[in-house]
Amino acid sequence: MQSLCSGNAPNGANDERLDGFVRLLGRYFDSAAVLVCGVGSARHVSASPGLSDARLAEIIGTHSSSPSIVVWPLQAQVGARLGTIYLCLHQPRALDAEQHQALQDFARLILDLLEREADAARQRHEIATLQGSERRMALAIAGSGTGIWDRDISSGDIHYSSSWKALLGYADHEIGNRIEESYTRVHPADLDYVRATIQAHLDQRTEAYEVEHRLRCRDGQYKWVCSRGKVVERDQHGKPLRMMGTTTDITAMRRLSDQVQQTAALMTDLTNEIPGMVFQFRRQADGTSGFTYVSAGSQAICGLSATQLMQDAQALTAIVHPDDRMAFTDSLQLSTEQLTPWHLEFRVQVSGREIAWCQGEACPRREQDGSVIWHGFMTDVTGRKQIEAELQAFATTDFLTQLANRRHFMQQLEAELVRLQRSPKQSAAILMFDLDYFKTINDRWGHDVGDQALRHFAAILRAQLRKTDSAGRLGGEEFAVVLSEADLDKAMHFAKRIQSELAKTPIVHAGESIFLAVSVGISSLNASDANVEAALSRSDIALYCAKRGGRNRIEHH
Repeated sequence: MQSLCSGNAPNGANDERLDGFVRLLGRYFDSAAVLVCGVGSARHVSASPGLSDARLAEIIGTHSSSPSIVVWPLQAQVGARLGTIYLCLHQPRALDAEQHQALQDFARLILDLLEREADAARQRHEIATLQGSERRMALAIAGSGTGIWDRDISSGDIHYSSSWKALLGYADHEIGNRIEESYTRVHPADLDYVRATIQAHLDQRTEAYEVEHRLRCRDGQYKWVCSRGKVVERDQHGKPLRMMGTTTDITAMRRLSDQVQQTAALMTDLTNEIPGMVFQFRRQADGTSGFTYVSAGSQAICGLSATQLMQDAQALTAIVHPDDRMAFTDSLQLSTEQLTPWHLEFRVQVSGREIAWCQGEACPRREQDGSVIWHGFMTDVTGRKQIEAELQAFATTDFLTQLANRRHFMQQLEAELVRLQRSPKQSAAILMFDLDYFKTINDRWGHDVGDQALRHFAAILRAQLRKTDSAGRLGGEEFAVVLSEADLDKAMHFAKRIQSELAKTPIVHAGESIFLAVSVGISSLNASDANVEAALSRSDIALYCAKRGGRNRIEHH
């Protein structure tokens, strides 16, 4: 087989398959066969043996079929041409119907192989692009002066990202996780304002929590920050359970606003170097308004030059996303009427660009002539918004097993109880699983093998679930499953299948098979249950009985 390909093209199993197809074509049609696929550096040519370079070039240069050469293009469904088959017939003739069908079948097989190879190449490229994007976002957050916090309202715990602690000059271990401690860092003059703003959001009187205040740093100095957040989880009665948000260092912006009042020339020199848009905006007593100063960063933020914005302030409103435009204008009006700081995150649509998120901050001041003047800053926060969305997804998954974490599983369980309460004739079951002798595994083989055991069991669970079922890791070696539309008999069969699969598939470590066993407690989830904890408690009692009865048992309550 004569096979020619670029030195840059990968030679592997696919190339061997293509060469094999060419051999089959030559034998079937009693002819010299040539296959050409790819372009440029990825071009691959396979040809029957015995063809000279000149003859091969002549065949490949043929664009349409003739009595002596059959040309069959390999056309993808989307229209792209992935290659061409050439048959150089020893005796000029027309292919009969059977030969024509056979050539079409060969072409379909080759085209399928080429399309799969193209799809794999596209996936590799997309993965590389995504990884690069994630690295850039991580670097952007690390240097943006923004930290992330996550508050468990029920327990009073609050967790901070490393960048949040670094914003105030602290190492990871130097800040506690109690909300009471966090209030001790707020400037005394700002504390009541901060508490009131948080409480207004917890009481659902505001859509989000947004406040500017001062925080004490590790060295005793205060920084101005902009804190914003939102309740992301409430119970069925509307009681807030969890709140997430960000804290951004705006000390530089505050200082900059003071400098603007001293000299416009100095402000221009400074703000043109800041990756964002600094502005001064004035609304006259008669309602007319406009920008009196805009930094050069406006071009990067909103695609408009400083001159364009100062000539027509409505040009900015025009590029605000339609869904955000009312909030944009209303927030400015509220800031005008109440002389409260303007804070807003909104999207902008610039021609030729993707939709971007902007964060606007400004402080108003009423002048003696009745006008209101704002000094403010706009910056691109698209990266942070994307990361916040990813954090929301990460918050529902147990990292080790990739099952639902405890909080998310409890939410799914509550949803199933609500479904039963709407349709009392339906049924559901809860199963609690506890890996037997898990401590012994950790002690004898180490925690890495223990983690392997947890992942192995989670995979077995996941394989047995229906689309309507849910599984989660409650903690340690304890797991739970809620089976929708299932009675105790179905739950018992499910538990036996899990035990059977576990018994058949040990984990292997250093050539040694380690067999796992699991105890199971089962209970029904009833429409009459006051809450999911009641049903979960019954399953827990059954699990305890299974453990006490000798382990690797199934009990129901």
